[in-house]
This record gives sequence, C-alpha cells and structure tokens, in this order.
Amino acid sequence: MESFVDQLRIPVADEAAARRARNRWNSIAKPVGSLGALEDAIVRIAALTGDEHVDLSRRCVVVLCADNGVVAQGVSQSGADVTLLIARNAARGISSINKLCETARVDCIPVDMGMFERLPDRGIRDCRIAAGTADMSCRPAMTRDQALAGIRTGFELVGELVRSGHRIVATGEMGIGNTTTSTAMACAFTGLDPSELTGPGAGLPTEGVRHKAEVIRQAIAVNEPDPSNPLDVLSKLGGFDIAAMCGMFLGGAVHRVPIVIDGFISTVAAYCAWRMRPESNVAFLASHLSAEPAAGILLERMGLSPVIHAGMRLGEGTGAVCLLPLLDMALNLYTTGPTFADCGITSYKVDA
Repeated sequence: MESFVDQLRIPVADEAAARRARNRWNSIAKPVGSLGALEDAIVRIAALTGDEHVDLSRRCVVVLCADNGVVAQGVSQSGADVTLLIARNAARGISSINKLCETARVDCIPVDMGMFERLPDRGIRDCRIAAGTADMSCRPAMTRDQALAGIRTGFELVGELVRSGHRIVATGEMGIGNTTTSTAMACAFTGLDPSELTGPGAGLPTEGVRHKAEVIRQAIAVNEPDPSNPLDVLSKLGGFDIAAMCGMFLGGAVHRVPIVIDGFISTVAAYCAWRMRPESNVAFLASHLSAEPAAGILLERMGLSPVIHAGMRLGEGTGAVCLLPLLDMALNLYTTGPTFADCGITSYKVDA
C-alpha cells in the first residue's frame, strides 16, 4: 500500500557543488584531506544544498520524547516516570542537552510525541500521537496509521525549521525503553539474534541485558515483522520517537538540509528512512559511534562514518550537538583559511 513517503521527491546530490567544495579545501595551505571526516562533512553538505558556500549559522536539536509500553517487562533500570522528568527539564532549559546547546549555540526544541503523561509546560511542543505505545512483547507497538503519523510529524517539523531559517538540524530523543525498541528493529532488519545486538542501554547489569534480549526475541516472535517492509518493522517494534526521527531524515532530504544522526536510537531511525527511500541518505551526517552493539553495523550498511569516537551513550541529542562545534571550526578554516597562493607555496597535487 503506497504512503506519502513513496511520493516524496528527493533531489539527488549536486556533484558540481561537491567538486567546488572539495577544490576549495584542496586550495587551503595544509596537507590535502588532513581534516579527514570534517572536510568530508562540509563537502557532503555542499552536495546536499547545491551551494559550496556552506551556512550553519542557525541550528537546532529536536528532542523527541515518547514512552514505550515494553517498559512493563522490566527492560530498564528506570521507570517511565523518568521520561517525563527529563522532558520537563529539557522544556525548562536545565537538562544535559540544554547545557551542551548553550555552548554550541544550538536551539533546543523538546517535542512530546507520546509520553504516558502529558506535560503541561509551554516549553515543550505537543505532537502527541497517543499516551505511549503498546507493549511490543504482546502485540504491535503501533498501528500502521500511527507510525505514518509519526513520520509525517517529523517530516513537517523539518519543513517548519527550514522556513524559520535553520540550516542544520540535530536529532535527539528521550524515552525509557527505547534502546529495547531500537534493538528489536535492528534485529528485524539484520536478522541477527538479540543476544548479539542487545546492549546495556542506560546501564543494565549483565542479567538485565539477558532479560532484555529475551523480551526482544519474544516481541519479534509475536509480531513477525517483515524485514523487507520498513514501515512494518517500525510499526510493530518501534516507538513514536523513532517514527518522528525517521520523518525528520526524510524531511532533510526533501528540503535539502543536513540532519545529524545522534546515537543508536537515531541511527535506527535513519536506517529506517534509508530503507524506505535509499536516496534520503544524502541528508545524513553521523555524529558519533554509539556504545550500543548494533549502531556501527547499521552505520556501515548506510555507508556512513561517525566523526566522534568517544564511547558516548547519553542520548537527548548530545552526541549530535557535540559535532556542531567541530563543524564550526572546520567551516571557519574552509571559509577564511589562507590558500597556497596566499602563502606563496606551491599547491599539492591531487589525484584526479
């Protein structure tokens, strides 16, 4: 059955703009390619936007908050009440992500995609689909229509952000139990056993990780997700946060604005978008390599290399925001750095 996702018009990468950006890097008086992945990121953004004059001056992180019914199975050390507490802190500007945003000059936009309880705070945007998903170990987490509603919400959020002047968007999430939903989706997509991909999430001990893997195995057995149908996998095993992030990645591709992948949950959402529309990865930037086992596997399958290797696993979009100051420094050199000609140095030869 066709959905609005199938009808999206996604522009291809502008290879001419990418060449101009690469040529600019190669003209700067430094060893060719010596900033590695940071140079590649600027070139990738130029190819996406069609303009080698890259502008990242206005940026934001969208923190998608949602609860997951599977927490009833004891898959996390924290209860679902923590989702609401962290969302409230983000709305009031005092959560971990807000503090990183202050340093990186990033707008923080918390969004309620479907927490168990509604947060009566003007600092959070209300895009609720339902009061949490169903317990995926017993039944599908969402209906197909709910999953599509989440995707559309994320897609439309990106459109609004672009119209308000944002030039790069980082993805973030908050939802107790969402490493369980993400791992279940990763297992469904890859065919790997939960024992191979299940990690500690927010800090489960060894026995807790074993139990979490068993719950994931049960969810896959009960729901029988079709790995060839990403919408089926998302609706049966995912969360409202993942659905909205999936829509954000698709929105970035359509609106030609880079979307920064955060950690594992965000990586699964990007992978889901990529499986729906492979050409959408033109908009993806990978910030860091999550400590969760499946993250690197999915990034590699999408042909993406994370810039930061720091063992990060905080969530909330913190890793994605950490990438932005690195891009700022690279962009400053790219924009204002002295060229070989300026310095009177013979430029390095570059392979064609």
